[in-house]
Amino acid sequence: MATTKPAAQTVAPKELPHHKEKLYTVRDWKEYLGESLLIMFSVVLALVLTEYFNHQHEKENTKKLVANIVTELEHNRKAINEMQHYNLQVLKKIDSVLADKNLQHAFVSNEELNLKVIAPDGLLYRYLDNEAWTIAKANNITSKVPYEAIAGLTKVYEDQEKMMKVEAEVAKVIFDRNSRDEKQVRLTLFLIRDMYYGWAVDRAGGLVRQIDTVIKKMNTMQL
Repeated sequence: MATTKPAAQTVAPKELPHHKEKLYTVRDWKEYLGESLLIMFSVVLALVLTEYFNHQHEKENTKKLVANIVTELEHNRKAINEMQHYNLQVLKKIDSVLADKNLQHAFVSNEELNLKVIAPDGLLYRYLDNEAWTIAKANNITSKVPYEAIAGLTKVYEDQEKMMKVEAEVAKVIFDRNSRDEKQVRLTLFLIRDMYYGWAVDRAGGLVRQIDTVIKKMNTMQL
């Protein structure tokens, strides 16, 4: 007798859920406060670090400005000494011309003035620089170094400018028509001599001492 196989059972597939349940974490006020404080701390720290690095950068920049001024003043001090030596030679030549009629004729003749008789290398032998000082002022150096140093620097650079005025002041004399008059040659020489004394020669020694004092202050001050 043949056995009958049981009929195959059809199993319906399990239904898949259309979505999963979402889990929500409940956070209390302490966690929000902690995060807020952390954010605030990060912001404050960033501001403090920025201020610190800006201060360090400004400090280094000020040191460079001061160093450039010192270098400039050292150069000018040397130039002043060289200028003083030359100007004294000019004054000696003027005295020689005043004492010699032939030299006076060589100085002024036929309405022509020969400046080389008294100043063979020009009226102003050396120029005094002020670029470093100008740049430093543009970078607000006056608020970054002690008042005494700024006062000394201002006086030094003002006197340097006055010292170089000897060129313009003597030029006024020699470009005057009266200076080409042979009868007034002695007066012309007297005026030129007075200009050299007043603007340059009498000022040089004091200016060098001022520069020495200012350089010493600049090299020893705390920035």
